[in-house]
Amino acid sequence: MRLARVIGSVTLSDGHASMRGGMLRLLVPLSLADLAAGDGPAEPLVAWDSLGAGEGQVVAFSEGGEAAQPFRPDLRPVDAYVAAILDRLDVPQDCSDPPAPPAPSAPPA
Repeated sequence: MRLARVIGSVTLSDGHASMRGGMLRLLVPLSLADLAAGDGPAEPLVAWDSLGAGEGQVVAFSEGGEAAQPFRPDLRPVDAYVAAILDRLDVPQDCSDPPAPPAPSAPPA
C-alpha cells in the first residue's frame, strides 16, 4: 500500500457496467519527502474510489492484483484502488526515505 494525493477526477462517457457505485480519481503517489513538500514529482495514476475522497486529500491505495481483491467474487477492471482516506499523518521530523538498494553489479567478463 502506498500514499498519494488526489489531484482530480476522471469522467467516462461510457463506463463498464461493473464500474457503477464509485469514481475514478487521479492520484499523485507520494514518497516520505514529498509528504513534507505537499506534492511529488511522480507520474499521476487513475484509481477506483468508492470512499469519496476529495481533491487535495491524502489517501492510501493499493495497486495490481491486490486492487481487485475487495470486490471478490465480483470482477471489476481496476488496477489501483483507494483503500483509505487519511485524516492525519504523523511523520517524525528525523525520518527520511530509505536509501535506494545498490545497483546490481556487472557480470564478470
